[in-house]
Amino acid sequence: MSDDRLADLAGSTLELDDLIDYQDGAIVSRTLVDREAATLTIFACDEDQTISEHTAPHEALLQVLDGTAEVTIDGTDYELQAGESIVFPADTPHAVAAEERFKMLLTMIR
Repeated sequence: MSDDRLADLAGSTLELDDLIDYQDGAIVSRTLVDREAATLTIFACDEDQTISEHTAPHEALLQVLDGTAEVTIDGTDYELQAGESIVFPADTPHAVAAEERFKMLLTMIR
């Protein structure tokens, strides 16, 4: 498959959260764009799943598409609901936890 799946969706009207399904006990992802300047990836996180604390060398925008996510950035917790977004600063520890199922779009700017 191509590293740039957005071209496959060109001209289509779509709901981003319909592009990925939940899997029991798992976090699944689908990359829409993987380019030198940016990456767009959709995630579906089942209840009680966690993306453990880590850092990234680039800023990123997390947009909640469905459900509720608990996001921790540099030790501060935020609860985001569908329609809300938050920015991860570069080189700053962050984590994401699913207290309930949720889907998100992560846009990483390089």
